Amino acid sequence: MKKIFKCKFCGSTLKKDWIALNQKLIHRDLKEFMCLKCLAEDFNCTVEDLQNKIEQFKEEGCTLFL
Repeated sequence: MKKIFKCKFCGSTLKKDWIALNQKLIHRDLKEFMCLKCLAEDFNCTVEDLQNKIEQFKEEGCTLFL
């Protein structure tokens, strides 16, 4: 059974890439994660900025985003 992860602040269901981004930007061993909206607020950037970072990390071959 697939585990469903929720944002630690707003409770929204997280996508796999969002979890990977949390691990890439904060710490690989995180146990709680944020959605893109909450992560953007925390990093003082836009959701679009974070979506661009996801694509950049994928293009670079980051194994968190496989």
